[in-house]
Amino acid sequence: MHILQPKHFRLNEKETDDILKKLNVSRAQLPKIFSTDSALPEGCAEGDIIKIERKEGEEINFYYRVV
Repeated sequence: MHILQPKHFRLNEKETDDILKKLNVSRAQLPKIFSTDSALPEGCAEGDIIKIERKEGEEINFYYRVV
């Protein structure tokens, strides 16, 4: 991983359910990320939700993608 690359985390099932309820979306409505993306953590499978932590200035923003 490169120092400038945002951190990527795979969510477990409980975290996945919580975030889908919080955002009021389904898995199909989340943006997609390719399973071949080099930033993905080890062991990611199709359908997993990835949390991306990106620092922008003083703020830390979170983005979600489905593999």
